[in-house]
Amino acid sequence: MSVEARDRTKATSGSRRRRQRRRTRTWLWWTLGGLAIALIAVTAWVGVRGMLAKDELEAAVPLARTAQDQVVAGDAEGAMRTTEQLVRHAASAASLTSDPVWRAAEMVPWIGPNLEAMRAIASSVDVVARKAVQPLAAATAGLDLAAFSPSGGHIDLEPIVALQQPVHEASAALSIAMSMMTQESVASATLIGPLSDARDELSALLADADGTIAALDRAVRLVPAMLGADGPRNVLLLFQNNAELRSTGGIPGALALLRTENGGFTMVRQADSSDFPKYEPPVIDLPVETRALYGDNTASYIQDVTFTPQFPLSASIAREMWKRQFGDEVNSVIAVDPVVLSHLLVATGPIQLTTGDVLSSENAVQLLLHDTYSRFEDSANQDEFFAAVAAAVIVGISGDNVDPLKLIRALVQSGSERRVLIWNADPDEQAVLAGTTLVGGLPESTSEVEAFGVYLNDMTGAKMGPYLDIRIAAGGIVCRADRRSNYLVEVSLANTAPMDAATRFSRFVTGGGLFGTPSGSIATSINVYSAPDNFNLGVRRNGEPTEFHPTSDSGYTLSKVVSRLAPGETVAYTFAFLAGKPGERSPVVQETPSINAIETSSLHTRCEDAVW
Repeated sequence: MSVEARDRTKATSGSRRRRQRRRTRTWLWWTLGGLAIALIAVTAWVGVRGMLAKDELEAAVPLARTAQDQVVAGDAEGAMRTTEQLVRHAASAASLTSDPVWRAAEMVPWIGPNLEAMRAIASSVDVVARKAVQPLAAATAGLDLAAFSPSGGHIDLEPIVALQQPVHEASAALSIAMSMMTQESVASATLIGPLSDARDELSALLADADGTIAALDRAVRLVPAMLGADGPRNVLLLFQNNAELRSTGGIPGALALLRTENGGFTMVRQADSSDFPKYEPPVIDLPVETRALYGDNTASYIQDVTFTPQFPLSASIAREMWKRQFGDEVNSVIAVDPVVLSHLLVATGPIQLTTGDVLSSENAVQLLLHDTYSRFEDSANQDEFFAAVAAAVIVGISGDNVDPLKLIRALVQSGSERRVLIWNADPDEQAVLAGTTLVGGLPESTSEVEAFGVYLNDMTGAKMGPYLDIRIAAGGIVCRADRRSNYLVEVSLANTAPMDAATRFSRFVTGGGLFGTPSGSIATSINVYSAPDNFNLGVRRNGEPTEFHPTSDSGYTLSKVVSRLAPGETVAYTFAFLAGKPGERSPVVQETPSINAIETSSLHTRCEDAVW
């Protein structure tokens, strides 16, 4: 080939390559331009729909609260109107955040988690609106809240039974919504400020509603059975006296048997602790650990059945004692204390007693736990007075003047304070209460919470409880390479009785030294329970090592000490435990209900304080 031909060939080839490069650049620019346009379109689509969804959610969430308040207040028409708006806004928000474009955009770094969280929020609100609030509002339409309050010693069970299915479905829907919000990709995602706030607010709202509806679900299933929907049954009431502490509240000084049938209830028998003998041998065989810790008296004396913090065990013992003494077969056992009575009196109003006293929510605790012992020095007269109070309150609750909303609130408050404990002999009925404070079981830890139990038993043999000031604090810290936490539980006690208590108070109040404690002093057994797999590290008294009893109960690790305080004395016991498994968990404390509510404070914990 000539030089000239080769040059022409090269020129042609170069021209072809240039045209190809131009076409490639043109195609690339068109592609990039198309992608840019698509990205802009997707961004605009998601952005616009996101803003619309945000507006819908901001309108929906307050409506959920409003509908709940209207249902509780008995405003059925208002609740239905509000629910219709809620469902409309929630459905729109869910639709705006669930199309394929939105789901695809969730794959984009940074913005994706925010979009996924917003979709979860919208979906959970939609589920709650359609499957929880709407069915409940429909079920309660036309339902008078007064139907749930006693009238003439009778409660109409039909409205309660009618609520069983919608309430159960609502409870299930709330659980689904909770699972949407607690999935790790949503709960742990780093979100922009407003979305993070919305997530946290909705999660708190759902948790509160979930607990409330779950409790209502259990109530509408269990109450008809306990009120004799399936036939007559016997319910034993234990009135715990916080003036003489026991693990679950106080000694059962007064008892009563209620007969329920088809929603009606009547008191058929009353008794006090003096009506029961000491049972030898004990009425049941106690678990070995329980007997070693609390003694055989737990199953021998009616006053001591609540030594153990496990109410199912206490209730089964009391049931057997009642059967032996009176022959009645008890189906359920319920324990309450004078603070519960004060809560209930808010709903009933003041009650006139046969003694001439007027019992009210303001004076009930003072009258029952203080004044009774200064007025009546004879224990028989005290028991007679307590029996009169119990009878009067039961009559008051069964009357026609009860405020149903206040009654419900009183029961909810009492239950949350662990002042109402329930045990049913039927295992299926008892299973309904599983996981609630009403069971009176030992504390249960979770992946996020390290649960402790602080249980107090009076060892004075007297009624000095009103003068025992109790404070509890708890803290935890990780100091070890294996990431297992050290926990401290501090129990501070003070004897606030006057210095002349030994002579000012009656022997019945002080104990008169009968059980080895000088008059005016207070002896208290302190039992601190930790999780079953934890290790006991010891106890300090006012910062110094002290003798203690390390043991276990039902597998739980625990430490026991006995405090004796003269009037004006104080003491602080610090109980130390090492977690059996790694991880940081927040310590929470379940304690003996005393006369005054105890709030567990946070204990500032350092490694040098926690590692002994």
